[in-house]
Amino acid sequence: MTAYVFPGQGAQFSGMGKDLYETSPKSKELFNRANEILGFDITKVMFEGTSEDLQQTNVTQPAVFLHSVITFFAGGDIKPDMVAGHSLGEFSALVAAGALTFEDGLKLVAKRADAMQKACELNPSTMAAVLNLPDEKVEEVCAQVSSETGEVVVAANYNCPGQLVISGTHKAIDAACTAMKEAGAKRALVLQVGGAFHSPLMDPAKAELAEAIAKTQFSEPTCPIYQNVTALHSTDIDTIKQNLIAQLTAPVRWTQSVQNMVADHNPVFVECGPGKVLQGLIKKINPESESSSLLIA
Repeated sequence: MTAYVFPGQGAQFSGMGKDLYETSPKSKELFNRANEILGFDITKVMFEGTSEDLQQTNVTQPAVFLHSVITFFAGGDIKPDMVAGHSLGEFSALVAAGALTFEDGLKLVAKRADAMQKACELNPSTMAAVLNLPDEKVEEVCAQVSSETGEVVVAANYNCPGQLVISGTHKAIDAACTAMKEAGAKRALVLQVGGAFHSPLMDPAKAELAEAIAKTQFSEPTCPIYQNVTALHSTDIDTIKQNLIAQLTAPVRWTQSVQNMVADHNPVFVECGPGKVLQGLIKKINPESESSSLLIA
């Protein structure tokens, strides 16, 4: 059994996808189509932009989606046994599973990114990585800081054992980082991101994404997708749509998703997209699992 997994925001790098564009006519066609759909030259930003250019949410999300999905298509006629994606990567996974077309997936990602960018501007906020502290303790500290400050800070990304990312207002994140270190965390590091993703502060983006999803044609996926919100697999279109919307404000349960995939089928994991972030996380979640990047001939 093979599980294809797709990274989220943060995996981007300058020059991403340029090799695909230059060596694969099919990939070049898809990149050019993406420029038309988005209404700006995203390939120029991906191939030549600085790291700062690529950090803008409304650029990063479509860029990572494009690299991931075009890599998957460049791999040939792949038929996954199961798929999953980390945050944004869930949209890439749905395209790989045939639930969304390339065009519709890109349009939804662009709408999601735009809606999240607006929410970030409305509610200035950030995220922080907490290392070597049990999940339960991180959740406890977040609840305590929220209660004391009256501001939002929550667990956002369960990446792997010993690595949990929190989201919240700047004040709450600063207070939480101090409290995490006092509670025994090895590190509590504020990240260079534009907002508190996967937290209640993203709530303003929900209505816009929900409307876009309601107008988009979904097909039943050809294989199960393990979704971030529940860490469970599904092929039901209504369930998939509801979880995509809920994902904006709910935590990414990546640790639990990988654990469930291993328990259900013990698959070989293949990462599609920029970098090897997910392979590193999978190795920490289940050291016995085999994982690799999709190799393009």
